[in-house]
Amino acid sequence: MEIKKTRKSSRGRTPNGQPNPIDVHVGNRIRLRRTLLGLSQEKLAALLGLTFQQVQKYERGMNRVGASRLWDIGKVLEVPIEFFYEDMDSDVAKQSPRMFSIPEEKMEYLQEEHPKFNDDPMQRKETIELVRAYYKIPNRAAAKHLFDLIVAMSKTVDKSNNQEDNK
Repeated sequence: MEIKKTRKSSRGRTPNGQPNPIDVHVGNRIRLRRTLLGLSQEKLAALLGLTFQQVQKYERGMNRVGASRLWDIGKVLEVPIEFFYEDMDSDVAKQSPRMFSIPEEKMEYLQEEHPKFNDDPMQRKETIELVRAYYKIPNRAAAKHLFDLIVAMSKTVDKSNNQEDNK
C-alpha cells in the first residue's frame, strides 16, 4: 500500500509559505477602517456573520478574503472595494500569486507601474487617535477653535520651513 504525502496548498502564499503581501495589505486596510470606525473585531465579525478569529485572520493576511466576502466587508465598513487596494507599495503589488508562477523571461511583460507613495499620515495610529479624540469633544465650538489653531500652527511651520530652505 502506497502512502501519499499531502502537501499544504500554496495558493496565494509566497514561495516560502508566508502570507501573500497583497493579502496582508488588504488585511491592514480592513483593520485601518475598522479601527477608524471604532469597531472591535467582535463587532465587525457579528456584522459579517463570522467569528472574531476569522476577522483576525483576515486582518493579518493569514486567510485570504474572497471576492464576495470583501464585498460584504466593504458594505459594512462603508468603503468601496478600491479602498482595500489603495496606497499599495509597488513592491507589494509585484508579489501577486501570478508573478510566482510565470517564467522569469515573461515577467517584464506583466510588470505593472505603480507610483511610489510616501509614508501616508492617514495610516498612522496617532492620526486615527487624533481624529477620534477630536470628534469626542462635546463642545463643538471649542473643537472648531482647536481645529483653527492646528491649521494656523501648520501654516507657520510651512512658512518657517520655506524660510529655512531659502537660506
